[in-house]
Amino acid sequence: MNILRLVYIATYDICDPKRLRRVYTIMRGYGDHLQLSVFRCELTDMQRAQLMARLHPEIKHDEDQILFFPIGPAG
Repeated sequence: MNILRLVYIATYDICDPKRLRRVYTIMRGYGDHLQLSVFRCELTDMQRAQLMARLHPEIKHDEDQILFFPIGPAG
């Protein structure tokens, strides 16, 4: 069984330095750090859901921003 993995570019802007470090640490477990607040991630649907669940308590949605751009299938 072949599980589809998609490539995402994730970028974030976190206002608080402590939250920024926590988000960076979480992201390191899911992708490759490209520069500053940008990661390249190859994720299945389940991994993406897990990542979002881990990030949700760290993000203050009225102050911070995190964006995921799907690029296409990993290959």
